[in-house]
Amino acid sequence: MNDLAPENTVAPGLAARRGAAELLGAVLQRRRPLDEAFTVEMATGHLRDASPRDRAFARQIAATALRHLGTIDHVIATMLDRELPKRAGPTQNILRAGAAEMLFLGVAAHAAVDMGVEAAAHDSAARHFKPLVNAVLRRLAREGKNALDDLDTERLDTRAWLWESWCAAYGEETARAIVRAHYADPPLDISVKRADERAHWATALGAETLPTGTLRLKGAGRIEALPGFAEGAWWVQDAAAALPVRLFGDVAGGEVLDLCAAPGGKTAELASLGAQVTALDRSGPRLERLKENLARLELAAETVVADAGTFAPGRTWARVLLDAPCTATGTARRHPDVLHLKSSADRDKLCQLQAKLLAHAATLVAPGGLLVYCTCSLEPAEGAAQVEAFLAAHEEFSHVPIDASEIAGLPELLTPAGDLRTLPSHLAAQGGLDGFYAARLGRRG
Repeated sequence: MNDLAPENTVAPGLAARRGAAELLGAVLQRRRPLDEAFTVEMATGHLRDASPRDRAFARQIAATALRHLGTIDHVIATMLDRELPKRAGPTQNILRAGAAEMLFLGVAAHAAVDMGVEAAAHDSAARHFKPLVNAVLRRLAREGKNALDDLDTERLDTRAWLWESWCAAYGEETARAIVRAHYADPPLDISVKRADERAHWATALGAETLPTGTLRLKGAGRIEALPGFAEGAWWVQDAAAALPVRLFGDVAGGEVLDLCAAPGGKTAELASLGAQVTALDRSGPRLERLKENLARLELAAETVVADAGTFAPGRTWARVLLDAPCTATGTARRHPDVLHLKSSADRDKLCQLQAKLLAHAATLVAPGGLLVYCTCSLEPAEGAAQVEAFLAAHEEFSHVPIDASEIAGLPELLTPAGDLRTLPSHLAAQGGLDGFYAARLGRRG
C-alpha cells in the first residue's frame, strides 16, 4: 500500500489492518512465504513502528484469512456486482482481512468496518473504493455469519488438486478432518535436550507432555522469553518431526549422516541422544543458523556445506537420514500460506528431486545400515510412492517396518506397510500434529 499520511497520525489498530492486507498481497499476489513477508513488513512496512500487539494481530488476521480464504472469497463475491479491477490495489485484501476479523476472529463489527475503511482511505489506489469497502464490510457485519450456514467451507477452503489428492489417499472423511485441523492456531511443541529433565521443564513451562515425550504449550507468547530457552534446555520442534530419528534405535556413540539437515531439529535430537552427527545442507546461511542453535543448546555436530544429490565423501555411514525437500503441505497448521504457494506442478518437480536424492543417499549407506527417508508432506507421491519406486530399483534395500512401540505405542500413526504417517487430525484432542511421512529402509549386509 502507498502511504497518504504518517502512521502515527491515524487511529490505533490501523497499522495492524494495513499490515495484514499487505501480508495477504505478498503471499497471494507476489508469491512470498508469510514468514518472509512478515519479516519484511516489520522492517520496512506498515508494521515497522507498530506495537508488538499490532504486529501479532496483523499476522493473526493474515493467517486466519489464508486458512479460510475460499470461504471468505466466496462470501465477498456474493456481495459484489462484479470483480474488482486491477487498479483497486489492495482493496480485495482489505476486504479479506475485514472478513477474517468478523467471521472467524470475533472482532467487533464496528471496529473491523471502521479500520477497513480507514485502511482503504490511507492507500492511493484503494481510497477510490472506500465507499465499496464500507458497503461490503457493513453487509458482512449484518449477513456474514448467516451466509456461512449452508456453505461447504472445508471444500471451499481447499484447492482442487489438494482435495482430490487427500480424498484419494485418506478418504473424504479424513480429508475434512485434516482441513478442520488447519483452521486452529497450532500449539508450540518443544523437544527437551535431556530426557531426565522433561518433567521439570513441563512444570516450569506449564506444558502438557504428549505420549511421544514432546512438551506442548498453548498461548506460549515470545519463545525467547520462555524458561529454559536461554539455558539451551530445549528447542522448538513439532511432535511429528521428532519421530523419524527414533527409527534408528539407540544412536548413542554411533555415527549418523543427516542430509538436508537445516534448520537442525533432527540434528539436535540426534546429538542430544549421543550420536556423532554429520549435518549436511546445500545452504551455507541455513547451516550457520543450525550451528547457532546447536551452540545455544551446547550440542556438537560436524557441518558440511554440500549438495545432498552429489555429495561424495569417499565413505559410508551405518545410519543415514534424508529429510527431503518437499511441498511441506503437512505444515499447513503452522504455515497456512504453503497451501496457496504450492501447486501440483511443484509437487511433481519436487518428486523428481526426491527420487534423485534418495538414490544418491543409498550410496552413502554402509552394508547392513539403515536409511530413513522422510518428508513433511501429505502427498503420497512424496512419501510411499517414492519408497515403492526406490525399492523396485534397489534390490539391495528392503523395508524395515516400524512397530508402534517405537513411536510411543500409537498404531494410528502407522500405515499398513509399517511406515510412519502422521496427519494434522491425529491427536486432535491435544491439538493435532504436522503431517509427516517416514520409511525405514535397510541395506543388506
